[in-house]
Amino acid sequence: MALSTSDLRVISPLRQRLRPWRRYFLWSFLLFLSACSSTTFFYNRLDFILPWYLDRYVDLERAQSQKLDIQLEALLDWHRREELPRYLDFLDDIAEDLAAPLSVVQLQNYADRAEQAWLRIRDPGLEFLLRLGEDLSDEQIEDFIAVMAKKQAKYEGKYLDRDDKEMREDVFEGLEETLEDYLGRLDKPQRERLRTATEDLLRSDTVWLQERSAWTAELAQALERKPGWQQRVTRIVYDWEADLDPEVEALYDHNTTVVRAAIVDVLNSRSENQGVRLYKKIDGFRDDLNLLISQGQSQLAAKP
Repeated sequence: MALSTSDLRVISPLRQRLRPWRRYFLWSFLLFLSACSSTTFFYNRLDFILPWYLDRYVDLERAQSQKLDIQLEALLDWHRREELPRYLDFLDDIAEDLAAPLSVVQLQNYADRAEQAWLRIRDPGLEFLLRLGEDLSDEQIEDFIAVMAKKQAKYEGKYLDRDDKEMREDVFEGLEETLEDYLGRLDKPQRERLRTATEDLLRSDTVWLQERSAWTAELAQALERKPGWQQRVTRIVYDWEADLDPEVEALYDHNTTVVRAAIVDVLNSRSENQGVRLYKKIDGFRDDLNLLISQGQSQLAAKP
């Protein structure tokens, strides 16, 4: 398994901010998504999985669920048709680059491409969620905010109770597990490189949780749904990073740089067997993407 969302927070608990989250999304994407078992199995069931995930935040009525299914189908059709071919090109470029030693600059270029991919998803995704928000009752909105507050308390208990040693061990184990999924067992120098990186990380869980709390409070106020609330929600999502304290931004950038350098060093030190395993993963994801694109074309052709 690749680093989960929780694992990513362990590295530096700032992932709920959009920009750092995208940076470490790149890390997962660089190592070719997080394949639990079958990419095609997972992707072809997003029309079921996404409503199920939303249901963890708010209970939808039957009519709302039916409307959600129609809107989600259009969104997923667009994503399969327009975005998956871009992902395939991205994957091919990464595979080609891995034939030579990888550089931190290349990793940053991947980050830029991943950010553009995020921005392309963000706009239709936000429009989709705003339409859903228009249909929710006041009680459903209150339930949603309550779930967000409960998650905040859960994260505070999970992350703030750790001492520095526990935090660094969590980071190390998350990185090691992810890399070993794609490379196989790491050797001693590779593990030591990860250990060194974790020692260089700055603690950011308190800052992240403060940001998340402030963001949730602002969102809750916007979701009172007074006239113009859609524009306020859009601004909250789009402008999250505009008011970030420069010192906090520097902290996030430091941690990003540390982890990025460690990833490059481990990838470049891979053995022949590790390289075979890595390229096998790449080939598997390439096959999955091609199949998903082909299935989308067939489904489109079959529509009246």
